[in-house]
Parts: sequence; C-alpha cells; structure tokens
Amino acid sequence: MPLIESNYNPPLPFKSGHISTIYSGLIRKVSNFSQQRERLELKDGDFIDLDWSFSATPSNVVVILLHGLEGHGQRPYITGSAKHFNTNGVDSCAVNFRGCSGETNRLFRSYHSGATEDLNAVIQHILSTRKYSSIYIKGFSLGGNLTLKYLGEGPVPNQIKGAVTVSV
Repeated sequence: MPLIESNYNPPLPFKSGHISTIYSGLIRKVSNFSQQRERLELKDGDFIDLDWSFSATPSNVVVILLHGLEGHGQRPYITGSAKHFNTNGVDSCAVNFRGCSGETNRLFRSYHSGATEDLNAVIQHILSTRKYSSIYIKGFSLGGNLTLKYLGEGPVPNQIKGAVTVSV
C-alpha cells in the first residue's frame, strides 16, 4: 500500500493532539443540523437506532457513520461528518450501537468491535428499503475496527464502494 504524504498544517492551538481531542469532545458544537431517527428491529429481538440526515438534493449515495466506544449518533464528530457529507450531496446514516441511543437495549448483550452481524443488518436494511447505488462506511475508533472486520469477513455487497477508518 502506498504511503501518501500529508501537507496539512493545523492551526496553532490544534497542533497538539490533546487540544484537538479536548476541543472535539467538550467544546465543538454542530449547528443548523437535524437528524431523523429510525428504529431497526433486529432478528434476535433487540434493536438499533439509526439517525438519518439528508442532502438538500436527492442523492443515490449514503455514508454509514459508526461511532467509537461510549459514543452515539449525536456526538460532534459524527454530526460534523454527517453535515459535511450532506452539504456535499451525500446522505448519511449514523448508527447508534446497542444501548447507545439513550434507551437501554432489550437483550443482555452490548455492542463490541466484533459485532459485524449488527452492521450487516444495517446494510441489508438500507439495501432493502432505500435506493442507494453507492454505500460508503466511515468508522471511528471501535466503529473503525468494526468496519475493517466486516470488510475482511467478505463478501460485501456490490453497492459498498469504499470505507475509511479513523483511530482504529
């Protein structure tokens, strides 16, 4: 795999990874953004809540956003990503893993980085209920780990065109 050099030079206070992390987690706010919640019932009797946001123009592309440990679909790193994609003509589906949407899940089971069957259920739901020709996945931390595990287990649907992971 080629190494691609970056020429990104962050502004002075954000040159420190610690400042960037604290700012993103405690101070950053995403304004003028809304999501629509959909509950996906799973085959095992539990559920996952999906937070949808849409481009101003009709889109045939969606990005699935997967949060990290202790995260959820309203964290600024998720909503900021969703807003960015929406502004650029891409719909987004932020997945709240089991027990992460503000409501306790039904089963005595939590989410974990190996629960690719839950991600597969989300993808199959999108394929059966929406008309997207291209699906991308963006996973942060634990969600990035889940993304890579899912892709490595293969085969994946043809509609999945790519993925990016952050801090896995």
